[in-house]
Amino acid sequence: MEPIALTSLAAGGGCACKIPAGQLESAVAGLVGTADPNVLVGLDDGDDAAAVRLHDGLAVISTADFFTPMLNDPYDWGRVAAANALSDVYAMGGTPLTAINLVGWPDLPLDILREVLRGGMDVATQAGISVTGGHSITSPEPIYGMAVTGTVAEDKLMRNDAAAAGLPITLTKAIGVGIFNNKHKATGEVSAEAVESMTTLNDRAARLAVEAGVKAATDVTGFGLLGHLYKMCRASGVGAEIELDAVPEIPGAKQALAEGFVPGGSRRNLEWVRSHLDTTASEEDLVFLADAQTSGGLLIIGEVPGYPVIGRTVAGEPRIRIV
Repeated sequence: MEPIALTSLAAGGGCACKIPAGQLESAVAGLVGTADPNVLVGLDDGDDAAAVRLHDGLAVISTADFFTPMLNDPYDWGRVAAANALSDVYAMGGTPLTAINLVGWPDLPLDILREVLRGGMDVATQAGISVTGGHSITSPEPIYGMAVTGTVAEDKLMRNDAAAAGLPITLTKAIGVGIFNNKHKATGEVSAEAVESMTTLNDRAARLAVEAGVKAATDVTGFGLLGHLYKMCRASGVGAEIELDAVPEIPGAKQALAEGFVPGGSRRNLEWVRSHLDTTASEEDLVFLADAQTSGGLLIIGEVPGYPVIGRTVAGEPRIRIV
């Protein structure tokens, strides 16, 4: 069977195909859900997942994540999508329990779908859980992801609105995968470093963050480093200062950006946060910081051993200063 360029079958790929942050917030404005006192984290601040109290200080975490292909290799696409979905549980400080598949499939050979599902299952196995079901529909574009259920102790829960001023900001993965995915779609060239980053679980980083007593964290996905940091600052009522030179780059990402490989989602991210930035950084550097990540690292308010500190939170308005 001739290889099929899966990325050519979708307008956008990976988390770059998200509805733009500003448009999404307008659509869900005022929809804050239930007054159930057992809901510890719900719709209020756009957290990574929901957390609902079960009993004796234990909460269940529930999340779902899916997207169109960012890679032509179906197995790797499945791996990335599964790692990305599991990341929401890790970003809350939780432990995944089980996952179910979410599939939209056009008129493509089912052998390709099998490879996608195999990739997702292999990553779930790596995380120590089983894939226990799923749901599929026919759709114009190929879509794959997972709904994941996990648990977390209430006193270990990490969330968007718990950032305090005066703390280090840690980023656990280098950024630039959105740029490489855009280049892959245009040229077919694969960045092994980008694939490795996207398929790496955030379990270790989450465990170390919980052990360090971190209370505020999120993962960096479709809204980019700047977008997700701004959402945390806004929810927590603090500002942030980022050191541009301290932000880790997947090798070659800035060069690919200079060559013109920029996801539309990255430019939309920058336009959404631009009015909340204080900076003299170049436009290219700002696009890099706003790059739409897929299965990115954790953005942690606090210092975590073994990972780079890229700035600090500060008292004041929810603005981001880039130095």
